Amino acid sequence: MRFYRTNEQILVCGVISLTSNIVVLMMFVKFRELRTATNFIIINLAFTDIGVAGIGYPMSAASDIHGSWKFGYAGCQIYAALNIFFGMASIGLLTVVAIDRYLTICRPDIGQKMTGRSYNILILAAWLNAVFWSSMPVVGWAGYAPDPTGATCTINWRQNDASFVSYTMAVIAVNFLLPLSVMFYCYYNVSVTVKRYKASNCLDGVNIDWSDQMDVTKMSIVMIVMFLVAWSPYSLVCLWASFGDPKTIPAPMAIIAPLFAKSSTFYNPCIYVIANKKFRRAITGMIRCQTRQRVNISTQVPMTTSQQPLTQ
Repeated sequence: MRFYRTNEQILVCGVISLTSNIVVLMMFVKFRELRTATNFIIINLAFTDIGVAGIGYPMSAASDIHGSWKFGYAGCQIYAALNIFFGMASIGLLTVVAIDRYLTICRPDIGQKMTGRSYNILILAAWLNAVFWSSMPVVGWAGYAPDPTGATCTINWRQNDASFVSYTMAVIAVNFLLPLSVMFYCYYNVSVTVKRYKASNCLDGVNIDWSDQMDVTKMSIVMIVMFLVAWSPYSLVCLWASFGDPKTIPAPMAIIAPLFAKSSTFYNPCIYVIANKKFRRAITGMIRCQTRQRVNISTQVPMTTSQQPLTQ
């Protein structure tokens, strides 16, 4: 009975995640006003969520029903590598969002010079970084193996040798601490800049649509916080295995951590809609089957690059 209860939860999460993220992509297809440089990063984030939902959840559910890992060694390597790949890509893309917020609000002199090609390079760097780190266990740096329950495959933290420890430390430094430092620096400066403009009552004189930019910034911060909440248990398991005895890791924690890490895939679309006026208008338009609805927020100042529809 435990397997079927867990399996039902996995399937429900997978269906919600896949459906909601497909709806997000449909919104971008239907409403040209949403196709801005910043939102193009969100489109890439939706693809990472769809990747996890389309691959991770079904294979986990099938293995959970089977009672052990069902797809063999090759399937384990592919499953684990793709899940790590999409997770690494997500945090890389969230870092790109933070950089975009910083350049748009704190350094508009640089932000206005950013082109579609500039954003594409940053996004490509996030994907390539994810390719590198997810492929390393496949070629021998650490390794992938089924977790104790057999429901998922992940980093083989039960074998805490030098290869596993060095890989874990490198991943945490490059894909956790460094992005967090960049995001903290960016959002701290965004906060300081906004407070300074508000204190001097000169928001209206700045060439930025502050209502739109604050929506996007708040949405980005909430996404980062929720991403950290989702991945922190998994990171804790890896650190525990690196510096302690893997056998002492509680079984519930070992089971929940990799599954909880996938949870960010189904609440990101909720964050888009709740925290952003344009997304709320777009989803309302889709529900009402309105084909000509305008979702842009009218503004009396010219748009910055991150607000303009992508043309290249």
